[in-house]
Amino acid sequence: MNRQGRVSPGTAAPAEERSCSWLNIWVFLTFALVIKAALVTICLVVPFCHSSDQPTALQQQFSEWKCDSALPKGTDRGWLCCPKGWRRFQRSCYFLSTDKMAWAESEQNCTGMGSQLVVINSKAEQVFLSEQIKREPKRENFHIGLFAEKVGQWQWVDKTPYNVTAAFWRRGEPSESPDENCTVMHVPGEPLNNWHDVRSDLLHHRICKAAAVTV
Repeated sequence: MNRQGRVSPGTAAPAEERSCSWLNIWVFLTFALVIKAALVTICLVVPFCHSSDQPTALQQQFSEWKCDSALPKGTDRGWLCCPKGWRRFQRSCYFLSTDKMAWAESEQNCTGMGSQLVVINSKAEQVFLSEQIKREPKRENFHIGLFAEKVGQWQWVDKTPYNVTAAFWRRGEPSESPDENCTVMHVPGEPLNNWHDVRSDLLHHRICKAAAVTV
């Protein structure tokens, strides 16, 4: 006869002991999954995992990010990140404001966020933004980074050469008025050709643009 409290070889352990063993395993696995999820979240929501890189001006201004897997397989980094509330297209992030400012203040505001008033480089980008500005909440005009120091001498804020054949002016625009030396995207206008020149002191919404952060 076995002594009380001991189990002879080939005899199953009591149900209480088996329950405790499985409970310990589940607790360990759950803890491990929580730690893994936390590490992934840190790397994706706060894109500073690559300590060898200098943080961009955009990274220095924001702490909450949204990341998407958008790079080809086999690359060292597979996520493109934009600040929370911004919209991504290809490798750029865009901020569409709900408040209004004059053109110079709009440019300063974008710069303060580590970005600039949007410079439109392609028809695809123009199409994307033309779709975005029509989304809720309803707004009418958005400042972009195109201005003229003299009548007809249009230039982008980042010094990108202005190409009239790749411009998207509304019919009859731009005007020859020396007072209308800044540009907006006009929401009620045509889907593609919606640029309109305006006075720099008028208050409008704005579109800021910055390069997406790669992690």
